[in-house]
Amino acid sequence: MIAGSTDAKIMVRRCLVTFKPFRIFVVGIGFFSLCFLMTSLGGQFSAKRLGDSPFTIRTEVLGGVESRGVLRKISDMLEVILKRMDSLSKLDNTSTTDAKRLDELSSAINRFQPASLVERIQAIAQNVSNMAIRVEQILQNSMVQGRVLRDGSSSQCEVPRDPRFPECPGKVDWMRARWTSDPCYAFYGVDGSDCSFLIYLSEVEWFCPPLAWRNHSSPPTQHTQPAKSPKRQAAFRTDLSVLLDQVGTGKESLSFMKRRIRRLAQQWATAANRLDAKLEQQWRDQKKVLVHVGFLTEESGDVFSPKVLKGGPLGEMVQWADILTALHVLGHNLKISMSVKELQGFLGVPPGRGSCPLTGPLPFDLIYTDYHGLQQMKQHMGLSLKKHKCHIRVIDTFGTEPAYNHEEYATLHGYRTNWGYWNLNARQYMTMFPHTPDNSFMGFVSEELNETEKRSIQQNKVNNMAVVYGKEASMWKLQQGKESFLQILHRYMEVHGTVYYETQRPPEVPAFVKNHGLLPQHELQQLLRKAKLFIGFGFPYEGPAPLEAIANGCIFLQPKFNPPHSSLNHEFFRGKPTSREVFSQHPYAEQYIGRPHVMTVDYNNSVEFDSAIKEIMRTKVEPYLPYEYTCEGMLERVHAYIQHQDFCAPEPPFIPANLSRKGSAGGSRMMGPLFVPLPNTTALGWASNVTAPPAWPPLSSLRLLVSQEGQSCVEACQSAGFICEPAHFRFINNKEALRGLDVQCEVVDSEINHILPAFSVVRQECGLQREPLLFSCAGHSPKYRRLCPCRDFRHGQVALCRDCL
Repeated sequence: MIAGSTDAKIMVRRCLVTFKPFRIFVVGIGFFSLCFLMTSLGGQFSAKRLGDSPFTIRTEVLGGVESRGVLRKISDMLEVILKRMDSLSKLDNTSTTDAKRLDELSSAINRFQPASLVERIQAIAQNVSNMAIRVEQILQNSMVQGRVLRDGSSSQCEVPRDPRFPECPGKVDWMRARWTSDPCYAFYGVDGSDCSFLIYLSEVEWFCPPLAWRNHSSPPTQHTQPAKSPKRQAAFRTDLSVLLDQVGTGKESLSFMKRRIRRLAQQWATAANRLDAKLEQQWRDQKKVLVHVGFLTEESGDVFSPKVLKGGPLGEMVQWADILTALHVLGHNLKISMSVKELQGFLGVPPGRGSCPLTGPLPFDLIYTDYHGLQQMKQHMGLSLKKHKCHIRVIDTFGTEPAYNHEEYATLHGYRTNWGYWNLNARQYMTMFPHTPDNSFMGFVSEELNETEKRSIQQNKVNNMAVVYGKEASMWKLQQGKESFLQILHRYMEVHGTVYYETQRPPEVPAFVKNHGLLPQHELQQLLRKAKLFIGFGFPYEGPAPLEAIANGCIFLQPKFNPPHSSLNHEFFRGKPTSREVFSQHPYAEQYIGRPHVMTVDYNNSVEFDSAIKEIMRTKVEPYLPYEYTCEGMLERVHAYIQHQDFCAPEPPFIPANLSRKGSAGGSRMMGPLFVPLPNTTALGWASNVTAPPAWPPLSSLRLLVSQEGQSCVEACQSAGFICEPAHFRFINNKEALRGLDVQCEVVDSEINHILPAFSVVRQECGLQREPLLFSCAGHSPKYRRLCPCRDFRHGQVALCRDCL
């Protein structure tokens, strides 16, 4: 141990103890600077009251702008010295010369005198700077000497100039300046020496080459591929008690989710038995799954929980409750996190502020989170998020289009928003409705009725009873143009509301409305079972309530938007990572359900609105629920994603020339067309005599067609009765597809653009996609016709092709 180091350390720490209670009163001078000046005035430390201190007036004198700047530097340098002395105090085998130099340093500190303090402050600053340099030199010499004694080499801690690791010198410089900025560096053994920097940068991160003298049988690092544990089979579960315990307590949002899980428990059990029989004992891998609900964490503000009982939005909580239940029922090994602390514990994050990566393997096969959770993972996983992000699934209500997801492209072309830009595969975003085929449709469930309940509902419907979709009073504001159509509705029907209020009737709700207040779910169900009409005001967009109303035998009436709402013209969508245009309040209900269950009209046209109300009163409908929103439909869909979607395995480039006809020699050049016309459609399909590469969805589902100018592949596929399939883009991004469609190309370029592959008829120019992350069903351009990879789909389950199970 070094005596000089210990003396100097004691001096500075004594200041810490003495003045810690009074830091707030020290004006215009760094705390360590004050300690330093105290020592220079004779080393007199006492616990006198602040008013008795001889430094009270003097520190105020030193409060000028110039003095403050110099004193701040002194403070910073003294902190560095203290940290270096901590390191020195831990060293063994230090030379006598080093000990002498530290003694001199300690004596130098004690020689400062109080005379002409203000005039000498610049000189003091220079002396402190010199001391800091000398301590750093001693520390480096001691570290190197220690290494020499152990390893017999004096050059092993020189910063390498290796062209394979061009960032190494810059990273070492950064570590020299900032290694104390996060405790996680010290956790991994960084102590301020170049040796420790190089060890860290080569073994924990990957910026420097491995050091020859190190023992490389160390713990797993960023380069280590962990041994895969043996696969276990997942078994369906019908008992939800373990899941209910895992969800936890303490927030109204969690209580709401648990009430929902309990209410639907029997339907989940029935659905599990049905799907189990449908899969016919098919092997299912049991996955280790983490669900981190970021928007409910205190760190994200958790604005939803306080609003659960006040009419706030419940759609996200409905979806998360159903996701948790589906994963549990499917038999996967589930962990649930509702706080950043739980997230850190589950991931094995090193202590600190998140600057260091995980060194061990990721303990989960899949992580379901939201945008808030993704940001929290970025803050606490450091560089390892980039390595492990293929395991992440982001629950994203409104969707994220590829142009917004690709960070560099979004920044250069005006698609950058507060969300998006994560460079994920677009199918890793999972939406509430199947409105964006670029993403995966996760969905939720609505309560399914048995035949007896359906008959009872039809017998007890009140033909002139309407319920308004809108729990918050702000949705009823009459100045938004609602008064005229509400008056028409009131002329024919008894109008009911479920608007939250505390002490009196909400002033925005008209007097003729019978307001029930905010109802528990089972009471709302009873109200919907009586009502004939469920009417929307245009907001909220795409919530679960219309599906619940339709499932209970209501007709849903909603407004048509002209012009359509989007991020270009509506505040709600501004900043969301999508250019999607919304033509009605609930596009899914309009497009996938439609008449007679759903009617979409222009509320500004009183004649059209009046006619719609009369038609609704004449129309009889049965309760209807799309299969994909039943418990079985959601289990089927989530099962398929878990078993077949793998974004961690690299996709090899698709080279048509390497394919061969069935029956020909393997690997020979393909003869004949790759895509052939299909009967009863203008689309092309995969040639049956050509070996199909392994893919999911399988290539048997592919339907290749061309869009019109200005038309997206979403629209082009829908108009032909198909669904755009982004996973198939890589198979049609080639000249064979252009030839199969008889496209005339004078030039074929490969570019980075989210509308490619596409071609211009006028210029006879064709473009292929160079960046796979930008394959986009949503992209469109008035100048180009796009090559669109469509697919078939299962009846009632648009997320899956016919052969996808």
